[in-house]
Amino acid sequence: MIDLASSVGFLPATVVVSISSLVACLLILGVLLKTGVAWRLATDIPNDRSLHGRPTPRVGGWGVIPVVVTALIVLAPNLWMAAAGAAFLATVSQVDDRRGLPARVRFAAHLAAVTFLVWSHPAAVPLWALAVLWFLLLWLVNLYNFMDGADGLAGGMTLFGFSGYAVGAAISVHPLPELSLASVAVAGAAAGFLVFNFHPARVFLGDAGSIPLGFLAGAVGYWGWSGGVWPIWFPAIVFSPFIGDASITLLRRLLRGEKIWQPHREHYYQRMVRSGVGHARTALAWYVVMATGIMFALCALGRAAIVQWGIVAGWVVVLFLAGVVVDMRWRRFQSTLSDK
Repeated sequence: MIDLASSVGFLPATVVVSISSLVACLLILGVLLKTGVAWRLATDIPNDRSLHGRPTPRVGGWGVIPVVVTALIVLAPNLWMAAAGAAFLATVSQVDDRRGLPARVRFAAHLAAVTFLVWSHPAAVPLWALAVLWFLLLWLVNLYNFMDGADGLAGGMTLFGFSGYAVGAAISVHPLPELSLASVAVAGAAAGFLVFNFHPARVFLGDAGSIPLGFLAGAVGYWGWSGGVWPIWFPAIVFSPFIGDASITLLRRLLRGEKIWQPHREHYYQRMVRSGVGHARTALAWYVVMATGIMFALCALGRAAIVQWGIVAGWVVVLFLAGVVVDMRWRRFQSTLSDK
């Protein structure tokens, strides 16, 4: 296990990388807003399914993704396929943000990026297991987009999730400093975006930000697992609150026979906002949940397999109970509305 305190140059490097990414993202978004270019690139107009009430630029990806892609190329050249995939998805998604693209075109882009990643860096597992991982990576790309619907939520998910990756890659039995530095860069850029995105949001992430970030969350998790940095469960626990929300919501809609590709407001976080918790407190609550899960995941690294899976199972129970609490609050809220 790496001793961060005695690793010459490592801690200063992480500080420099995180601050540089934060400042770079701040500068890009600040200029886009100050000059008014942000409004011309892509603007989100509220509709009956929105949680916000005023038009807002969807240019967060313009601040986050160029910084992240540059950092990956410089700090983690072995991850070039992740950088290429993120840049490709950001380009396609920006066209979608501005003009709109058919669902089949968007999905084809996601499919191409994930397939390229797995094909260029196949894990030493049976083909069926690789196919399952391919599907999960594809789901994570879309999951990020689904969860980008409340102020501060997706940005906070990125900040906490990639911070967890950074620490995990550093303290692992098989540490990988370049993976840690790359994750720190993503977390720093997300922190810069949050300055403009925390409630009341002045900028939204947009598909050009959420889609490539979902891809990177999967790519970094996959790379760390295939390289022996962390077990297969680690990335899942790091992003578990958001994976659980999106997956359960999708399953519920499928069981009701609804069109899952249509916009809606049925996610747990959306129900929290709508039932009176509000954007800021909802985001903070999710930050606490995510940080707690990450701490459990980090504590489990390096322990016996039975201990690791015991912690995973315990955390799943905690998330299940949290979902029950949100559902109960939502039913009370609906009951109050029906009584009026």
